[in-house]
Amino acid sequence: MEAPAPYSEPPPVGPIITIRRIDVLTPLTWLGAGWRDMRRAPLNTLFFGFCFWAMALILGVVFQNKPEYAMSVASGCLLVGPFLAMGLYDLSRRHEQGLPADFFASLTCWRYHLKSMGLLVLVFMVIELLWGRASLVVFAVFFNTGMPTYSNAIQAIFNLDNLDFLIAYLMVGSIFAFLVFSTSVVSVPFIRDKEIDAITAAITSIRVVVANTLPMLLWGALLTALVMLALLPLGAGLVLIGPWLGHATWHAYRGTVHYQLRDCAAP
Repeated sequence: MEAPAPYSEPPPVGPIITIRRIDVLTPLTWLGAGWRDMRRAPLNTLFFGFCFWAMALILGVVFQNKPEYAMSVASGCLLVGPFLAMGLYDLSRRHEQGLPADFFASLTCWRYHLKSMGLLVLVFMVIELLWGRASLVVFAVFFNTGMPTYSNAIQAIFNLDNLDFLIAYLMVGSIFAFLVFSTSVVSVPFIRDKEIDAITAAITSIRVVVANTLPMLLWGALLTALVMLALLPLGAGLVLIGPWLGHATWHAYRGTVHYQLRDCAAP
């Protein structure tokens, strides 16, 4: 009898996804590129900005009058937000390819990626729920002056008697915020650009943060600072800063992720 042929592993299939290494200050160039995209289609991007502002106003009104429903409204914003952001990524993608801006196409581009987007948003919502539960545990264990109301929340939280609470709350919040940032920083634009599943997109996003930790920490700090700045005048700054950061996020994805099919050399 002939000896059986030795086993050989099948050739790998699927795309090759590599992470580009970037300089620490590269995120500043993403902001510049995002601003240029805004200027190319200002009316289109302002529509998305007003949508972001409307969500912030609704969340603020609910938190002030019916705080018990604030988490539900925040979950709704978390559900709608990535789909709106995908419209901005679509506009930037068209600019990059030399195509004219198409407002209606940007509004509905998510329908081609509904399965991946749905799963990714589900992951975000699970993280948010875990974050909320962890925050309640921190309140129950460390808060010493009674549960705050809307009117005295800031004074109560920063009371010296609640210093242990503040430290624990910031630590827990930082862990969850970093987890959300790591899984989302380039995952949604990746899904918009390529036929990619949500898990691969999220893992790729984490790889980007691991491979470029310092630049991505700077990028996260810039995002946080600009969003906080946008929220100061009743959130009105989101009309401009929201679309600006959306377009810049597209360039963050393009600057860090290289996607190549195994049977061709095009990125």
